[in-house]
Amino acid sequence: MSTKIEKNEKTRYSDEELQEFKQVILEKLEVAKNNYEMLLSRIMTDESAPGFKVLEEGASTREKEEASQRASKQKEFIDKLQKALIRIENKNYGICRITGKLIPRERLLAVPHATLSLEGKEIEDKLKKEQR
Repeated sequence: MSTKIEKNEKTRYSDEELQEFKQVILEKLEVAKNNYEMLLSRIMTDESAPGFKVLEEGASTREKEEASQRASKQKEFIDKLQKALIRIENKNYGICRITGKLIPRERLLAVPHATLSLEGKEIEDKLKKEQR
């Protein structure tokens, strides 16, 4: 027995809606890239000036490690946003990769790189638990 799609149930977002999402993503992408560059510059700074070397080296190393971790997470975020832009171009943005249903607009505005609806996320989490 096949399920019938309701007439008012959309299968994808309209081109106009996709352009709205694209603007949101482009704004977030610009901020993310700026943050990434700032973190990289923090990691690359040369603190070879003489001074209170012993105390400063430990703190400096820890700060650089933390900045490196944050930069790595920021790079992952940038990659996810760029993949979301590709999905917009392919006109399959906002479609849950598990359920095939549209991800609610509110979720996409909050998490523009989302590939799962909340229902899809619950299914994925359940499957992961079963595999453990």
